[in-house]
Amino acid sequence: MQALWMVAAAFFFATMAVCVKFASEYFNSAELVFYRGLLGMFFMWALARSRGITLATRYAGMHMWRSLVGVISLGAWFYAIAHLPLATAMTLNYMSSVWIAAFLVGGALLMGLLPARGDRVAREATSVGITFSQGPLVLTVVTGFIGVIMMLRPTIDQNQAFAGLVGLMSGLLAAFAYMQVMALARVGEPETRTVFYFAVGSAVAGALAMGVAGVSEWHWKPALWLIPLGVLASLGQLCMTRAYTRAKTRSATLVVANLQYSGIVFGAIYSLLLFGEQLPLIGWTGMGLIMVSGIAATVLRARAAPGAPAEEH
Repeated sequence: MQALWMVAAAFFFATMAVCVKFASEYFNSAELVFYRGLLGMFFMWALARSRGITLATRYAGMHMWRSLVGVISLGAWFYAIAHLPLATAMTLNYMSSVWIAAFLVGGALLMGLLPARGDRVAREATSVGITFSQGPLVLTVVTGFIGVIMMLRPTIDQNQAFAGLVGLMSGLLAAFAYMQVMALARVGEPETRTVFYFAVGSAVAGALAMGVAGVSEWHWKPALWLIPLGVLASLGQLCMTRAYTRAKTRSATLVVANLQYSGIVFGAIYSLLLFGEQLPLIGWTGMGLIMVSGIAATVLRARAAPGAPAEEH
């Protein structure tokens, strides 16, 4: 059942991205983050009340850190959606698996760690400290970044390099946010409470950012896109958090983590059908490499660092 929750989350996030794409013609990224948080906050409050779930928490610090990193990632993603083809923005945001794998490899390099595999401990290290067991993980990370270069090539040709880098940063920051969500799940925080406090953080951060970025002229018709944006974002967060919370075994967690990439498929379909956006062959190839490397990184990361949390979108 947790697998279906993740597929539903991916669908909701991709559909939310469509709303962001339309609304971004009339509102800046700070405003979108604010309205996404404000509407999501009331939606999750009503849901928590209907379920009899209290919103009081003993882990305010953990929620603050998750919100801080997550909101910056969200704002960067919204900016990328507004300035890039939807399929490209979606894919760059889903780089979190590869980023986490890169963190593991970098940590092993810096600290000289030799991860154990089963009953064996890696016996040999290369001159730079990479163990044989880490070799596939390194290859996966390199493959993922080759895919990024291929995806960003069309954006450079169209003078969209900055937006591409912002989209890449959204995936990097999402990796940190995802690990914090897993930490909250491990201490027993209900998914409704976790999503509620992220919505609160989004509303507060968006309001502060609006003080710098400014406020757009209000138009009621395009503003209607803000309603499904907030609702779909909350539904996606709720389904995603529930998927990871209910994945009790390692294999179940891996299945859930890999199914998040269905969001790229949904995004690509929307990009073609709704916006008529065309990527050159090199862009589609890069997207495929990122998906494959992300799935491989999720599996290999579990072997290389059994205690590491899985990521979610």
